[in-house]
Amino acid sequence: MFILIERYIDNLTIQDLNNLAIGKGIYLNQEELEFSYDFIKKNWKTVLSNHGIFDIEKYKNRFTDENFTKIKLLIKEYSQKYSHYL
Repeated sequence: MFILIERYIDNLTIQDLNNLAIGKGIYLNQEELEFSYDFIKKNWKTVLSNHGIFDIEKYKNRFTDENFTKIKLLIKEYSQKYSHYL
């Protein structure tokens, strides 16, 4: 499974991430988008390997309150949906 995710992340563009966010009703400003993109590109393996202990709260100050709430819900949704594959 990690190989598929790695290929996806390798090909992920900042516009892909923005489109995903918009599709989920999350409208990131440029700073939020750049932080999210860089974070995903650099940390996806660590986050997935430790998905049960990943603490999104450490990054709360990087997002507006509205976006942070939506991101937390999205992480929870995806964790419940895909955790058994990891």
